[in-house]
Amino acid sequence: MSAATLTLDGDALRFHGALVRAAVPGLWSRLPAGLAQVRLLDLTAVERLDSAGIALLSAVAERCGGDARPRIEGTPSGLDALRQAYRLDDSLGFDLG
Repeated sequence: MSAATLTLDGDALRFHGALVRAAVPGLWSRLPAGLAQVRLLDLTAVERLDSAGIALLSAVAERCGGDARPRIEGTPSGLDALRQAYRLDDSLGFDLG
């Protein structure tokens, strides 16, 4: 399992490695200040994620994109099951419907 990292590349925030409980606090501290410019959360290099990882991604998605939530690219292991369990839509926002 690779160490989790993130990089800001233009309007894309790219995550790498395993977004799991042990990695999430370190990722929080490395989030860039200008999240409103982010239009894409790139998860293509994410190996897997757990509930802490999905919580991080949902909170980040809420702060990105200005008026519109960012597009999510990639479906790492665990994403679909966690989205369903926490009632999150395709943009990782809460599905209240």
